[in-house]
Amino acid sequence: MAKGQTQDFKEILFTPAEISDMVSELGRKITDDFSGKEFVVIGLLKGSVMFMADLLREIKLPCEIDFMAVSSYGKGTETLGRVNILKDISNSVLGKDVLIVEDIVDSGVTLSFIIKHLKNKGAKKVSVCTLLNKTARRKKQVDVQYVGVDVQDEFVAGYGMDYAENYRNIPFIGVLKEEIYQK
Repeated sequence: MAKGQTQDFKEILFTPAEISDMVSELGRKITDDFSGKEFVVIGLLKGSVMFMADLLREIKLPCEIDFMAVSSYGKGTETLGRVNILKDISNSVLGKDVLIVEDIVDSGVTLSFIIKHLKNKGAKKVSVCTLLNKTARRKKQVDVQYVGVDVQDEFVAGYGMDYAENYRNIPFIGVLKEEIYQK
């Protein structure tokens, strides 16, 4: 961890052990629900990488994996309201169940767009798994089937989540000090 990074947090919300427990429980639920189905796990880059890697180890079923890179935030803390696909999926989802893995569901704008996009590509069913669910900032309603935990409306980072591409490699999830993202 780079010098000074932990000083940028006003509080640690979830330790590595607490995150591991949440991921294990989500993996068990997904394993039960997707048993006997052909499905694809799609991670939303970049934030979901750590969570998705750990989650995949907890899903005890064969599955395909793929990734999408989308942007609706730019370098700020507020959604711009429009979604840009930077990298689309590489393989077909036609007739398959899809599980989107997201680090945090916030406004719902990006996720709503991606769900519609995947359904337009022929996905049989699209489900969503998120580690953190921040309902207070919802602009578009989305059905999130698998939630690690609901969180308050605070700016969080760590465990894949960033501010301006920093803090992704932090092993915990914490609340950033306001002076960090309001410079």
